Amino acid sequence: MNAPFAARGTATVLPQPYLLFLGDTTEPGFAKTAFGLRDWAGEKCVGEYACGATVSTGLPRLTPAEAVAKGARGLVIGVANPGGVIPPSWRTSLVEALEAGLDIVSGMHVRLADIPEVAEAAALLGRQLIDIRVPPADIPVATGRKRSGKRLLTVGTDCALGKKYTALAIARAFEARGIDADFRATGQTGIMIAGGGMPMDAVISDFEAGAAEVLSPDGAPEHWDVIEGQGSLAHPAYAAVSLGLLHGSQPDVFVVCHEPGRTAMLGTAGYTVATIEEIIDLTTALGRRTNPNIRCGGVSFNSSALDEAEAAALMEAESNRLGLPVADPVRGGPAFDALVESCLA
Repeated sequence: MNAPFAARGTATVLPQPYLLFLGDTTEPGFAKTAFGLRDWAGEKCVGEYACGATVSTGLPRLTPAEAVAKGARGLVIGVANPGGVIPPSWRTSLVEALEAGLDIVSGMHVRLADIPEVAEAAALLGRQLIDIRVPPADIPVATGRKRSGKRLLTVGTDCALGKKYTALAIARAFEARGIDADFRATGQTGIMIAGGGMPMDAVISDFEAGAAEVLSPDGAPEHWDVIEGQGSLAHPAYAAVSLGLLHGSQPDVFVVCHEPGRTAMLGTAGYTVATIEEIIDLTTALGRRTNPNIRCGGVSFNSSALDEAEAAALMEAESNRLGLPVADPVRGGPAFDALVESCLA
């Protein structure tokens, strides 16, 4: 699922296994990158490292030298704090990691090379500083050419409600059924999980669809690319990246991701969350421009706020109402199996 790809313009293949750096983080929500890597790429994580953090992934606490001895090749900044900053309190720890023999991987907005002591140590030691949110320089304008192979894209009624987790779960389910499939990452955590990908939120708008074409090149007739969605076609701020990704990925199947109970669009006051039906209609109408045969395979719920009985009852009711399978990919079970089979039908 996490095989790197070698098409023109793809992101740097990341140094794995990882040591997860938590800095001095005290808020679990700010450590979502570390938790995502633990949950979806645990076999690539040897431990965690901190300089005062009270948050923990539950992995062994290791010094950089201990992590290298266990096979680690990269230190991943597992924090996504407000503004994407790297505070001065972290810098000694980052230099220590470089001195121990680790490259550094960051999804922050601040560039590693812009931190003098980190840049100087990396240059002296011959270590890599890898910023995930830097798109490649040679992304072409999209051609719209229909490519071989099969594609699935996760889309959402809003931002940050499970598109990555859904794509990862579906890709793994495909592989468990003996189907040749790759997860194609489009955001910082997904790229770190997969070991490669395309940071779609950092691509210039004119090249969004072209970046999606590069991300998912021609494939074997029965091969599936399961593509991580971004934003929402109904979001007043982030619809542009969603549309470029939709046109460029040319999905044969899409899955709508939704969080029951969420009413307000994330980060945009005064806008309500789109309905599932609205996103199905929008995605179908706009997706037909580059793939006339696009269809909805079902709906993925983030039901983490509900108990098991409440979630099961709601998903069954919504499945009956929509005439589509509805499942929570984290909970799994027969409902998720039905969603996967619908996508493959």
